[in-house]
Amino acid sequence: MTQGDDVPARPAGGAAGGALIAAYGLVVYGVFLAVFLYMIGFVADADLTVGGIHVVGKSIDRGGGNGAVTASALAIDVSLLALFGVQHSVMARPAFKRRWTRLIPPSAERSTYVMATNLCLLALIVAWRPLTADVWRVATQPWHGLLVAGSFLGWLIALISTFLIDHFDLFGLRQVLARWRGRAGAEHEFTTPLFYRVVRHPLYTGFIVAFWMTPAMTLGHLVFAASMTGYILVAVRYEERDLVGHFGDRYRDYRRRVPMLIPGLGGRS
Repeated sequence: MTQGDDVPARPAGGAAGGALIAAYGLVVYGVFLAVFLYMIGFVADADLTVGGIHVVGKSIDRGGGNGAVTASALAIDVSLLALFGVQHSVMARPAFKRRWTRLIPPSAERSTYVMATNLCLLALIVAWRPLTADVWRVATQPWHGLLVAGSFLGWLIALISTFLIDHFDLFGLRQVLARWRGRAGAEHEFTTPLFYRVVRHPLYTGFIVAFWMTPAMTLGHLVFAASMTGYILVAVRYEERDLVGHFGDRYRDYRRRVPMLIPGLGGRS
């Protein structure tokens, strides 16, 4: 059933409950947009200035300490990254969703997942301790400019990839608005638009490019990029298992034909 089908009976809680859930979903989506934009500045801060002024108050290499490499600073940063990874993986698993939706309305499940992610990222931004020792620093043109452009291209690929599937479903808006209107949630067919014909997970590919392509790689940035990449490589295995369970042979065939993250690297391998 899709949103255009006949309207089913309104779930328990009525219009008032649906309106509250819709308002909740809209607030969560607004927070997501703010956090996503801030994260771009957080990671690419050195290359996002206006008249020499940084566009964000705190970044991966600035604020929250003197930048010295200490065991406590490293432990804090790794713990923050681990918190994000555990939340993002555990709450995405079908078994967790089945239990979780006994406590919250199913239509609010995705918005709650997104809100938990927002809170983890906000905690990371607030508590992050910069580790400013240089790993590499590229000042020579055109390489500096190419690395900056590549990073922003990665963020753009990630954002476009969400719209190629269903951006508003991915971030919970479609579900809460369908609940408000008394409609069933959309059923998604298996499609491979644009980037998805080149790699199976262009969203993750975009993030990896954004994290690693920088002309100024500090130790803190390296910890962030390596941890996030490691999380992606682990999480994508569980995600693919869920996709095979949902789409069956169609996804198995897709996995054989299309690389996971790197264009041209072959299929499943």
